[in-house]
This record gives sequence, C-alpha cells and structure tokens, in this order.
Amino acid sequence: MTKREDALDYHARGRPGKIAVVPTKPLQNQRDLSLAYSPGVAEPCLAIKDDPDAAYRYTARGNLVAVVTNGTAVLGLGNIGALAGKPVMEGKGNLFKQFADIDVFDLEVGSESPDDVIRFCQLLEPTVGGINLEDIKAPDCFYIEETLRKTLNIPVFHDDQHGTAIISGAALLNALEIVGKQIDQVKVVFSGAGASAISTAEHYVRLGVQRENILMCDRAGVIYAGREGEMDPYKARFIRETAARSLADALVGADVFVGLSVAGAVTREMVAQMSNRPIIFALANPNPEIAPDEIRSVRSDAIIATGRSDYPNQVNNVLGFPFIFRGALDVRATEINEEMKMAATRALAALAKENVPDSVAALYGLRNVHFGADYLIPFPFDPRVLLSVAPAVAWAAVASGVATEFIDLEGYRDRLEARLGRARGLVRGLINRANRDPKRIVFPEGDDPRIIRAAGQLVEEGMAFPILLGDESKIRDMAALHRVSLDGIAIEDPSISPKRDEYAHYMWQLRQRKGLSLDEARRQLFNGNYFGSCMVARGDADALLSGVNLHYPETIRPALQVIGAHPGAKVVSGMYMLVTDRHVVFCADTTVNLDPSAEQLAQIGMAACRVARTMGVTPRVAMLSFSNFGSVRDPSANKMAEAARLLREREPSIVVDGEMQADTALSPEILARDYPFSLLKEEANVLVFPNLAAGNIAYKMLHHLGGATAIGPILLGMRRPVHVLERGADVQDIVNMAAVAVVDAQERSRQSEPLFAAIPAPAPGTPAAAALSRT
Repeated sequence: MTKREDALDYHARGRPGKIAVVPTKPLQNQRDLSLAYSPGVAEPCLAIKDDPDAAYRYTARGNLVAVVTNGTAVLGLGNIGALAGKPVMEGKGNLFKQFADIDVFDLEVGSESPDDVIRFCQLLEPTVGGINLEDIKAPDCFYIEETLRKTLNIPVFHDDQHGTAIISGAALLNALEIVGKQIDQVKVVFSGAGASAISTAEHYVRLGVQRENILMCDRAGVIYAGREGEMDPYKARFIRETAARSLADALVGADVFVGLSVAGAVTREMVAQMSNRPIIFALANPNPEIAPDEIRSVRSDAIIATGRSDYPNQVNNVLGFPFIFRGALDVRATEINEEMKMAATRALAALAKENVPDSVAALYGLRNVHFGADYLIPFPFDPRVLLSVAPAVAWAAVASGVATEFIDLEGYRDRLEARLGRARGLVRGLINRANRDPKRIVFPEGDDPRIIRAAGQLVEEGMAFPILLGDESKIRDMAALHRVSLDGIAIEDPSISPKRDEYAHYMWQLRQRKGLSLDEARRQLFNGNYFGSCMVARGDADALLSGVNLHYPETIRPALQVIGAHPGAKVVSGMYMLVTDRHVVFCADTTVNLDPSAEQLAQIGMAACRVARTMGVTPRVAMLSFSNFGSVRDPSANKMAEAARLLREREPSIVVDGEMQADTALSPEILARDYPFSLLKEEANVLVFPNLAAGNIAYKMLHHLGGATAIGPILLGMRRPVHVLERGADVQDIVNMAAVAVVDAQERSRQSEPLFAAIPAPAPGTPAAAALSRT
C-alpha cells in the first residue's frame, strides 16, 4: 500500500473522517427525551433569553471552537478550495480535543472573498466560544483576523500566523540564553515572508529583537528599500536599508536564521558564514530548509530546531493553540491579545527549564533530559504543557482586562488535570521511543498482507528493521498487490536459508536430551516460529512477533523451547495494556498460567510493575478477588491476600494491596469510605487476576464493551524479546506491538536485567523449575 493509499484508508476506515459529535447527557427514556427536547428544553432557552451569559451554563458554547477556512492556502498544497481542506480542519479538531479537551465544529466556507469569511464568522458568534482561522492565504488572513478581532467579543486566532511565532519565540529565548547573546543585539534573518513569517517576526520584536536587526527574504530575495514588485503593506513593515540582495548575502554574520519557506533553501556554505554559535530554526515542512546533519557538518556550535519529530527541538504548533484556547475559553476572554500570546511563549520557555519527570522522558525513550541545546522547548506529549500554558494565558487575560470570568489558579490546575488522563499519548510515546533506536524484528508469518503492510509502516516511521519469513516470491507478489515498498525490509526463506544447518545443530544441542533428533530439528525449521526463534536466540534478530494466524500455544511453544524463560524468571506470563482516553491499566496474567500460586502471582505483579514504570506510569497494584479484605474466607481469596503480602515484602516501594473486588480497586471513593486502612489511596492501574479465566475474560470485556485499546499480549519473563499477536490483529495492532517489542529490546540492551523478566530464578526441584524442564 502506498503512502497515498495508506492515508486514504486511514480516513475512510470505519466511520469516515476523524471527528464526531458525542452526546453528554443520557437519552434512554421518555423522561430524558422530555428534558433534552420539548417541553423541557424551553427552560434553558428562556433563561438564556433573560441572561445571555446563561448560555455558558446550559449549553456547550463555552467549550466549543469553530475551525474556519476557505481553503485558499491549505498546508503546502495551495488554493485547493474549501471542501478539499476539510480533512485538515477535522485533523485540527482532533488535536484540540486530544490535547485540551476542546470540542470543535470544522466549518469550510465556500468563498475566496475575505469579506464573505468575515461576515460568516460574525454570524457564527452566538454558536461558539472562539474561532480558529486556518489555511487562509496572505494577505487576506491579516485583514480577516484584524477585522474580526475588532468586531467580535469572542477569541479569534489565526494559528498559521501566531502558532509558529509563539512556539519558536520560546525556543529563541532559551537558545539565546544558552549561547549567551542579548536579544536586542542579535541579527535575525527570515527565509519566507508569508503569514507565519511576518507574524513570527512581529512577535520577536515584541520579545525584544530590534526591528532594524531583522532581514526578511521572499522568493525575490531580500526585502530592501526601493525594491519593486511582490510587496504588500505587511511585508513593507520589514523593508530595510541594506546592500544584501539574496538569502546568502543576508546570512553573512547573522546570529539567528528562521526558515518558513521551502526545503533546500539554505546551503552549508551559507551556514558557514553565520556568526559564532548560530541559532538555526529550519522550520519548513515536511523537510527543513537544511537538514541538521548538514548544519553539523560545517557548524558543530549551532543550536538547531526543526518542525520534525525525528530531530531534537521540534517546533510544533500543537504546543500552542490547544492550550491558548483552553485558557482563553476558561476565563471567557473576549479576545486573544498580545499579552496572552507572550504569556504562552514565556510559559513554554520556563517549562523547558524545569526538571523533566522520568515519566515524560520515558514517553520519548530518553533518560535524564535537561534544559540545553537539544532541549529548548517542551515535548508535544508532555502533559505539563496544559498545566503550564493554559493558566498562564488565562491569567494574562485577567491581568490585561479581556477576561469576563476570574479563576483561582490552584483550583484551575486541578480542573485541568482532571480533564485529561495520562493515558493520552502513551501509544505515541512508545512509537517515539522505538524511533530513537530501531531494532530488528522477525515476523514468522511474513506472507500475511497485514504483516507486510505493518512492516512497510514500521520502515516508513523509522521504528524497526522488519525481517519477513516465508517464500520470497510469494511475499513480493503480496507486497506488489498491496502496493507496499519492500525497501528496508529483509526477506528470509526458512526452506532455503543458508542458516538452516547452523540453526538445526543449535536446536539439536539445546534439546537432544529432550528427545529431539537432528533430522527432527531440520524439519521443525520449516516452521517460521522455530526459525524465527533461532534467529533471536542466535542474535540474528532482536525480537520476534507472531501469532496473527495462529493459536496462542502454537506461537509460544517454539519460543519457550528455543529461547526459553529468563534465568531470573520464576514464571512466564502474559499481560495486556488497556488504554482509554483517561486511563491506562495493566492486566495480568491474561494468557499463560491457568491457576497461578500466590508465589507466582507475586512474580507476575512484579513483572507487570516493571513494564508500567518503563511506560512512564507509577504502578499501583490490586490483587483482585470476589472478596474484600477477608470478607469471604475462601482459598482463592486467601491466595490473593498472600500474593499481595509477598510482593509488598519483596518490593516495599510498590504500592500493592488485596485481596479486593474490581470496583473497590478502581474507585478511590469506595476505598476511602469503606476501607480507609487500605494502602491503595488512588485507583489501581495494575490488576492481577486470580486465574487465567478471570484475566482473559476481563480484558476482552474491557476491550470490546469498554472501548479500550488493547496492546498485547506482552510476554513477561522470556530470555529474549518474544511477543504474541492476537489472532485477527489489524495493521495498527501489529505496529503497536512492534513498538512494544522494540522498546523491550532497547531496554535489554541497556541493562543486565531484562525489562519484561520477573524476579529470582526457580530453585532446582521447585514446581516452576520442573514445569520449565518439561517444555
């Protein structure tokens, strides 16, 4: 599948598009109907008629933003029309909701007339709490925004103008601090003179850059005094008396470069002519004006930012607009003024200097992240951005007199934290980590079209080096059928591989005292799971991922026989990570052990906690039962209480309690009211089940009825990374599990004790050791 087809499939799959309207009140019976609509709905209507501010109490207006475009400047596609721009507007709405819990109507206006757009927005004012203008060409966008800000009493914000200005402004302040230069002394050069560049230059002036120290270049070169053609009143603000005529001329001796133009606009030679310790913001998308590696080849002293996620210092507008509107809406600001934009910039700059929690660094596969040349601004998926930027913007609105509501900042932060759980961005965090150090993943079911498509996506996103097992001609035919490029994907045919003899002897030596002959080993290697397990065991691959067409035992048995359990593991178990909008829960054991003992349950809980910590989640463990703290005397309940005691004894830093019922474990209210003695004070996020039946049934119900995203099964306790796909897994499921496998392999390469192992080895003669010896 080509990138184009993949993008089209993403938008068409299931319910078309990316957003939906979700009811917030029940409508289950006649009473609900009479309240939601006639006759009950008349009461809030009359209340709003008497007091227009009541609309914020009785309707969704206070949390509703209109994303408005006329499609005249969509991304880098140009004037493609309002309807063609709709996918972008839906995407913007998705970001508003995911990052700041703001609801959106995307509205595409079928007119290129600026006055029509203005009139449309003016008529829209009673419907929404704010308007985000998007993808409107310059200079029309300036006129539209200026007029609406004068005529409306709700916030209006053109993100294409101000987003980059606000985010890069934070990066500029911090970069100047690092290089030791004063903002009123630096020479700044812009490549690009569109809406974003002009707004960014104006924002830099407000931050302290001297206007006379800015040179702006457009397609015709430097904007200098006396130049004819390609001029408008907004560009004219940056006309300079200068001998420079080209971008290369302008960059001689420059301290700062800001690129908002096109890929390749800057050369190594130009960068070499800049001043000492240059600051280079190459922000063109998808490819920067000059790649960071090219810059480093001539200027190792440069401070660099781009718009890309695969380099440090990503200047991404999502660090701005969701949180700016969040703060503006929550104080019912009548506009987004310069004070509010400045507050957002300074809040981002200040946040980058704070200690980065391990949980945030873990989302990006990093450790010990500190303010510096490679960390100028916060990460987009850092949940602290909401808690920092929105209050700063809200308070600036209050202080500058455009707020109509006053907020208590401490209480406000608590409300913000409650809006968004920490589960958001967890899957993306795994993918970010995988990107930083891709590993070799072998897929035994290499001719399955889902595996092939997932492998293509893994290469495209830079997450892994896939190895597909199977008949090469069949794999190539299937890839061609689904239009997947095999560039970067290795293919290995177990039936003719030169590794067959080596692997056969390895398996025979490993299992010759368990009845395996050399000929039987050779025959078993026709099975991709045995061959793939040998690749991982012999170091020819870093992880194995299989099971999309197999029953669970068919996948795990070869891995246990060839790779085996880690010497430090008493039990191999399976865990699912369930992710909802607001929660992430780790469930174990869901796939392996029929009726684990208290000892085994403690081991399972320990291994699950290690995974949770690596995902940036502080584990809180509940040993689940049908009994609450001895309310029922039963061997099963006693087992769970003993498991909690063992885990607490061996790892006092883990908060664990039980036995307890599931609703008790997930309800702080029940815990506080009925069991104040419990060590759990918050809802549990690691759930350990008494047996396989309970764990398997529970995770599937949560997945299918509760709508949780299920990532797993994550295999715990193996000697090397082996993970199992659910039968029927789709492409995204495979990609998610591949990210888990890569992170597992990364962690094992960093530490002697594997991430997904349990604790000490089973002593000879114990039931666990005997069970492993029979495998």
